[in-house]
Amino acid sequence: MDKQKNRMILCLLMAAISRTVESGEWVASVISNLDALVSSCVVVPCTFTHPEGQTFSKSQIRAIWHRFEKWNEMIYNVDNTQVLDSFRERTKLVGNLDKNNCSLEITGVRDHDTGPFCFRIELVKEAETTDKFSFVKSCVEFKMQYIPPIPEIISSRKPIQGKPFTVTCSVFHNCPSFVPQLKWNRKISPEGIIETHINIGSGRWRMESILTFIPQEQDDHTELNCTAVFHGGMTSSHVLPIHIIRTKSYNYIIIPVAVAAGTTVLFGLLCIVVVKKYKNRIAELQRRDGSMWNRLSRMSRRFRSDNPGPPAQRQVTFQKSSLL
Repeated sequence: MDKQKNRMILCLLMAAISRTVESGEWVASVISNLDALVSSCVVVPCTFTHPEGQTFSKSQIRAIWHRFEKWNEMIYNVDNTQVLDSFRERTKLVGNLDKNNCSLEITGVRDHDTGPFCFRIELVKEAETTDKFSFVKSCVEFKMQYIPPIPEIISSRKPIQGKPFTVTCSVFHNCPSFVPQLKWNRKISPEGIIETHINIGSGRWRMESILTFIPQEQDDHTELNCTAVFHGGMTSSHVLPIHIIRTKSYNYIIIPVAVAAGTTVLFGLLCIVVVKKYKNRIAELQRRDGSMWNRLSRMSRRFRSDNPGPPAQRQVTFQKSSLL
């Protein structure tokens, strides 16, 4: 009974302390669950509030991150010698304590960095610790990712030949300290690419790369590849097939018609030249010794007068036959 009563008293005491901390004295807000890519990095968003009217300098606040319910197993401390060997040189406070920001960065994430991890504040005055606040009800736990997120490629319409085409590649991540790089498989001038980094809340960020180019006929049936390179060296990619909508062309009608028309005109000019030349030749012949028919007639008469041989031969032959 005594043990049970002691446990109840301890629980009531812890609850009273917790209510005192959360009622307006010291309160920390930490994202409870985050994805963490192994070998990469992760940033835990964290903010805290302190009692109104209480003033202190940044040097008087000692920020600590530790394992849940294990105050001495620290994963971050300004005194690096107090940090566990497995986390030493891998953790960093990226938040500004003057602005009540206690965000933590972990690089080189390992598969055993699952947590939970909690934030703790110690107030130091004149080299003595006067107050300690551990926020064990607001801790973070990681879900390990062994495969990097795959980027997504979207476009508002299909590519049309000769018209500007815009496509967006985006990828989610949890480490704004080391933003993933998005690379395209096309050689585009810097003016053709716009990059944006967006905080979507709850410790998640979206990196975007907006590509604009003018597709040509040779781009048809090709691929547009976007590769995400994460801190630590891991990569992932996504491929978008490109099918170009070609603009209408009437060359297959215009070219044959033009060729046929040109051939007709050329043939007509050639015929005109030949006919004209032929007429000129006829006229030239007519101007010479009269008409062609007159010349043929004179030649015919001359031929008949110069050849009386056959009738006389027939007469001699007849005389010989009568003598016999």
